[in-house]
Amino acid sequence: MSTTTLTQGTHATGSAGPRTTPVGRMATLARAELTLLGRNRSSLVMVLVMPIVLTFSSWSAARGMDLDKMGLSIGTMVIPTSVAYVLIFGIYTTLVATYVARREELVLKRLRTGEPGDLEILAGTSVAALATALVQCLVLIVAGALVLGVKMPSNLLFVVVGIVFGIALAALLATATAAFTKSVESSQLTVAPVMLVSMFGSGLIFPLEVLPDTAARICELLPLSPVVELMRGGWSGSLTWSGGLGAMAIAAAWIVLSAYTVKKRFRWEPRR
Repeated sequence: MSTTTLTQGTHATGSAGPRTTPVGRMATLARAELTLLGRNRSSLVMVLVMPIVLTFSSWSAARGMDLDKMGLSIGTMVIPTSVAYVLIFGIYTTLVATYVARREELVLKRLRTGEPGDLEILAGTSVAALATALVQCLVLIVAGALVLGVKMPSNLLFVVVGIVFGIALAALLATATAAFTKSVESSQLTVAPVMLVSMFGSGLIFPLEVLPDTAARICELLPLSPVVELMRGGWSGSLTWSGGLGAMAIAAAWIVLSAYTVKKRFRWEPRR
C-alpha cells in the first residue's frame, strides 16, 4: 500500500494530447464529485438535512437557557452552531467517506498516474463538498439572522475568519481521518470521535461558559472550539482581540497538524 508524501508536480504523461491547467483539472474533478453527490441520497440527507434538523434542535434547547448572563442571545448561540453543524456533516463526514470510497475504487491511484498532482487530486475531490457547505453556511446565516432578529456582527472579521478557518480545518481533518479509515462502512466509526467531541465539547449544544473553569479551558483546545468562539464572540462582541488571536492560533495549530498528518500518512491505495 502506498503512503508516499504529497507531491506538487505533475506525474509522467505522454506527449500526445493537449495539456490542461491545474484549475481545469480540479474543475473536472469537482464536476464529477458534484454529480456523484447529487445521485447519492444518503449523502444528500447528511449534507443538506442533518445541519437543519440539528439547528432546530439547538434552537429549541437554547430557548431554555439563561443566555443573557453569558452575553449571548438565541441568535448568537444558534447561528454559529448551525455553521458548525455544516462543517461537521457537510464537509467532515462527507469528505471522509468520499476519499475512502475513491481510494477503495482505485480512482485516486488511477488519477495519480495521469497529469494531476497529489494536491490537485485532493483539492478537486473536495471542491463539491466545500462549495455546497459554503452556500449552506451563507443561507443559514442570512435566514437565521432574519428569523431570529440578530443584528450585524460586532466584529465581522472574526466571523469571516472563523468560517474560513472552519472550512479549511474540516476538510483537512477529513483527509487525515481518511488516512486511518479502512472502508466506507468503517468511516461511520472513525468520524464519531471528532463529531461527538465537537458537538458536546465545542459549545454547540451548550456554551462552554456553563462548564467549570478547568473543563472549559480544556474544551477550548478542541478542533472546532476556536472556530465556534470566533463566530460567536465576533457576532456578540464579547471576544477581545487577544482572545480572538488566541482562538486563531489554536485553529491554525490544528490546521498545521492535520496537514502534516495528511502529508505523512494519507494512503492512495486500499488498506489491506
